[in-house]
Formats: sequence, structure tokens, C-alpha cells
Amino acid sequence: MNTLETIQARRSVKHYDASHQMTDAEINELLSLAILSPTAFNVQNWRFVVVKDKELRQKIREVSWNQAQVTDASLLIVLCADVKAWEKQPERYWKNAPKEVQDFILPAIDNYYRGKDQVQRDEAMRSCGIAAQTLMLAAKAMGYDSCPMDGFDFEQVGKLIQLPEDHVIAMFVVIGKAAQEAMPRAGQLDLEEVVIENRFP
Repeated sequence: MNTLETIQARRSVKHYDASHQMTDAEINELLSLAILSPTAFNVQNWRFVVVKDKELRQKIREVSWNQAQVTDASLLIVLCADVKAWEKQPERYWKNAPKEVQDFILPAIDNYYRGKDQVQRDEAMRSCGIAAQTLMLAAKAMGYDSCPMDGFDFEQVGKLIQLPEDHVIAMFVVIGKAAQEAMPRAGQLDLEEVVIENRFP
């Protein structure tokens, strides 16, 4: 399946074969692809909490409107971000760059983020959104289905996964073998309604 076909075929699937298990190699491949997703200044602020413990997944389901895909999908990823990643040894993100690039970019990172909590959070959410789409498209290309989720109690899930204070939860991504196909697309807006040329009227 090529990239265009994968984009067209990806759907948000709600019902999964609870008996199916993904191999460690498949999970590693998915996550290895996800971390190729772009982030501003290459700070790689996403954190992928892969929830394998069945008891913990059940507890998460209980604070996720009892949605079955939380426990039935082969893989539950709580997609989080470290909003302070920009100041945690940022030289790591540019270790292979020439010194003149490092000398320019490292102060630029500090200047862009320091003292700007909203910018830090916004960037975290953008990064996680891009990574989520990478995960879902990669899953589809590997023969799996997926669903992005925000229907859960963010605070309670944070407690259950022991979320650090300087991290935020962006969403869940569940991945597995569909037990039911997604419903037909409910309705796509026309391009004319969502594409604006140059400026809003």
C-alpha cells in the first residue's frame, strides 16, 4: 500500500479483536517510525506510554467512558509530551550537527521557549498530533487499524500513569486488528469550504 492509498484507507476503528497480540518487533517498528516525526527545533518532546498491564488498561478504560477499544485493541499508547524538553540538555538534539549550527540553534531554542508556557504547551500538542498521524498511517501500512482518542478523564489517566508534572497528555492512540469495519464516512466538507486562498474574506 503506497502512501496515498494508506491515507485514503485509514479510518478510526472502534471495535477490535481482543485476542490479537502484536509482536514486540511490530511494536518496535511502529514506535521507531513514530519518532521520525518532525518537531520544532528537533526537541523530540513526545513521550509514548505503551500500556501493556491489563489491570492498568482496565482502570484506564473505567475513566475513558468505558470505551471498549481501550482494553480490546492490541496496543494502547498514551501519547504525552515533555513540555520542558527544550531545556533538558538540548545539545543532545543537535549532537551530529556542525558546531556553527549548534552555536546558532541552541541559543535560539532557549530564546523561543523560555518563559513562554503557552508556546511550550502549544508546541507539545502540535508535535503529538503529528506523531499520532505517523503512528496511524504506519499502522495501516502494516495491516492494522487505529483510532485517536480524547474521550477520557485526562487528570485521572495522568494519575494512573504517574504523569510527571512537566508533562501533558495529548491523546490516546489505539492500534489493533479490527473486529468491525468503520462506519461509512459520515460526511466530508467540500474543499471550497475549508480551503481559503490568500486570506479570509
